[in-house]
Amino acid sequence: MRLLFIGDVYGKTGREMVEQYLPRLKDFYHPTVTIINAENAAHGKGITKKIYNRLTELGADMITMGNHTWDNREIFEFIDDAKQIVRPANFPEGTPGKGLQMFPVNKIHVAVINIQGRVFLPAIDDPFRTADRLVSEAREKTPIIFVDIHAETTSEKLAMGRYLDGRVSAVIGTHTHVQTADERIFPGGTAYLSDVGMTGPYNGIIGVERAAVTRRFLTSMPVRFESEEGSGQLSAVIIDIDGQTGKAKHIERRLINDDHPFFE
Repeated sequence: MRLLFIGDVYGKTGREMVEQYLPRLKDFYHPTVTIINAENAAHGKGITKKIYNRLTELGADMITMGNHTWDNREIFEFIDDAKQIVRPANFPEGTPGKGLQMFPVNKIHVAVINIQGRVFLPAIDDPFRTADRLVSEAREKTPIIFVDIHAETTSEKLAMGRYLDGRVSAVIGTHTHVQTADERIFPGGTAYLSDVGMTGPYNGIIGVERAAVTRRFLTSMPVRFESEEGSGQLSAVIIDIDGQTGKAKHIERRLINDDHPFFE
């Protein structure tokens, strides 16, 4: 089984990059499962039903979210019916949506879990104990479990990866919008990457118009953040997983931008 995960789709540029390159990535890698993090897909803040529908039309089997899940209030109108959206599972009890979704692929199930870290982010429920509970639940049906850990610090992401090693197929980080170069497979068979990176404006600052960000650093005054215009980038990771054991066999990063053009 091959899994393709595309990181943090940011705004219109990110959506355009998915439109342009997802079909080509599918043709090249032939993934069995495609997952996209889209918590910034609507102008950098949340997701709309139209965007959700378009991403699934393009071939996303599951869409993960993060700390910007609720930034576009339209999500409250459809998340409970959206079988392909996974929001952070450690939001408090009673929060709309689900933090674990499962779907059948070739007579087996794939489980997708979304977890949000707490370091430098809102102090929501314990991500580690939440992961324990959901991984145990998922393993009753399948050994193939993908975890998107949406967190600020590499230490918290790495701790989650080590904590779940041998119990899940992959722990992949999102949120920082900068692709890391620490992909590996842990001894227990869990693929790990601290951050898959962003799919969005290449010449901004983590997607945002760079003059505004610089002004914020220079003055410490509030500024309005808008998406940077111009060329885009796409960040992804490809993971090969043993369909019987759920253990990862190979992990490969992919970055597409002006300095790293797409090749087949």
